[in-house]
Amino acid sequence: MILERGFYARDPREVAPDLLNKVLVAGGCRGRIVEVEAYAGSDDPGSHGYRGMTPRTEVMFGPPGRLYVYFTYGMHWCANVVCGTDGECAAVLLRALSPLAGLEEMRERRPKARRDQDLCSGPAKLTAALGIDGDANGADLVTADWGIGLHDDGMAPLAEPGRSVRIGLSAGADLPWRWYVPGCPDLSRRG
Repeated sequence: MILERGFYARDPREVAPDLLNKVLVAGGCRGRIVEVEAYAGSDDPGSHGYRGMTPRTEVMFGPPGRLYVYFTYGMHWCANVVCGTDGECAAVLLRALSPLAGLEEMRERRPKARRDQDLCSGPAKLTAALGIDGDANGADLVTADWGIGLHDDGMAPLAEPGRSVRIGLSAGADLPWRWYVPGCPDLSRRG
């Protein structure tokens, strides 16, 4: 069942742990979300929208349920789920997936991955494996207009997800807004 827009219309720190165990579908590829990070816009110095809306960050300001895709380090795409209310900057970075379907296609897109657990074990790896790039910026996850959607396949949410500070930030690095599935071999970083 595809997630409804109301699921996303909440604070990213509420949405983030609830995204764990949901399934990201992009074309014929599917992966279970096992690691995420929340970004709270003007309240968060680690957010791209901290200083307000720009042409790059416009999608982060809503409406909720869209995909914010950005280019980083001059070579990688990363994908965020837009949350909150329309006009508010809020998003959840998809950090890692456990591959479920379309593994052959993922392996073709990520030939340097030595093991299947390395296919989607990081934000840039998962977008590469699923073929998500800047063309998908603004894609609607509720209508799946770009063939990308988020689904609930009935797997129970985690009673006690792992939690830590976010990874790879300088500003806002002390905020414990990273959630993950403990013990999962597909994480970008353990614990």
